[in-house]
Amino acid sequence: MKHAAIIDIGKTNVKLALVDLDSLTEVAVRTMANRVLPGPPWPHFDTGAQWAFLRDGLRALAASHRVDAICVTTHGACAALLDAGGNLAAPVLDYEHPGPETCRAQYDLIRPPFAETGSPALPLGLNLGAQLFWQLREDAGLRDRISHVVMWPQFWGHLLTGQVASDICSLGCHTDLWTPARGDFSSLPKALGLDGKMAPPRAPGDRLGTLRPELQAELGLGPVPVLVGLHDSNASLLPHLLGRQAPFAVISTGTWVVSMAVGGRPVALDPSRDTLVNVNAFGSAVPSARFMGGREYDLIQAGRPASAKEGDSDQVLASGLMLLPSVVSDSGPFQGRAHRWTSAPQTDAQTEVALGYYLALMTAECLEAIGAEGPSIVEGPFAANPWFCGMLRAATGRPALISTARTGTAVGAAMLLQRAETVAEASADRAPDPRQEAYARLWRARVTAGP
Repeated sequence: MKHAAIIDIGKTNVKLALVDLDSLTEVAVRTMANRVLPGPPWPHFDTGAQWAFLRDGLRALAASHRVDAICVTTHGACAALLDAGGNLAAPVLDYEHPGPETCRAQYDLIRPPFAETGSPALPLGLNLGAQLFWQLREDAGLRDRISHVVMWPQFWGHLLTGQVASDICSLGCHTDLWTPARGDFSSLPKALGLDGKMAPPRAPGDRLGTLRPELQAELGLGPVPVLVGLHDSNASLLPHLLGRQAPFAVISTGTWVVSMAVGGRPVALDPSRDTLVNVNAFGSAVPSARFMGGREYDLIQAGRPASAKEGDSDQVLASGLMLLPSVVSDSGPFQGRAHRWTSAPQTDAQTEVALGYYLALMTAECLEAIGAEGPSIVEGPFAANPWFCGMLRAATGRPALISTARTGTAVGAAMLLQRAETVAEASADRAPDPRQEAYARLWRARVTAGP
């Protein structure tokens, strides 16, 4: 098996990539913007345009390369409702639509507790169960039209193969529908009247089916196997699961900073601190925590280019300049607090350094909350921030490594086919700076003392 076509449905863009399974590189890529249509009956994804784009892309790939398999990875908080004919029983709701908020109190009466699902209460439609509850209230005949509820990756797998399933990663992504400890559906599907209509859970690397004969003819492909597929965050985590010995933690940085502990110490997760349970590609629970670190960086840095030097760091450490939580107060480990500076930064460079320290200290709090042990592997834009990486090392007392692995969602999904143990190399770690360790202790003391 040489090449895999990876369908990657993100919230912003739809991507089709051909991945070389030997080198784990993308050798061809096509993208399109992911458009949301306004309705009726509600804002929904333009599945018709997406499907046309994917068919055109697969046809082009088949004309220039041999395609040996197909796998799908998508964003979470999304499901497709299929009727008895395998067609959509209703348009696929955009999770950013505020509709589910209008009946939140009623939904909370049937929502399973955090102890059962590891899924915290989230706004809008970020809890998939809240989406389903609202849709069933909005469309009185919808429940009777539904034959299968499939997760978002498997909707595309269904179009490709005609088979129905739901991957355990997407089910375990703060849906309220899954019990990670038991590896089965929660009490919610029955409470929604969807018991027996949820597509059967499958492992992401299982073979969902074979490309439908009519698509083989249309696209110029043979009887290509199609995998079940998975949620995108777990696609990014997979290379580390295959290539590292536990315990370790992976910190994915972007708009959200998501920390995931693998093989850490047992802890009681606190949903009020934005902790949750994810389910990895092998069905294991992954304690996780998050805050909007990328958004916080943008708000404080305000478009100023990075320019700080070691001397600026020395000034911040000497003066004790600190940013205290929280810049975005409705997420993260210190929700409800308004951020403040211990004193006004004197230069833009000091702001930059103290901000990097703040983001690292927030991340360290997240890691502590999920029982992380072993090295912390930093992925994404914060991996290039020396103030973040240095302070994270000092605050946790553990190595902070910069990932150089190819861990994009498309490559991660392709590793379901490759299955080789590929070690994710990382930069050499350094000994922590004692001044940073003292800074971290003082920051924690001030945060513990309250807002």
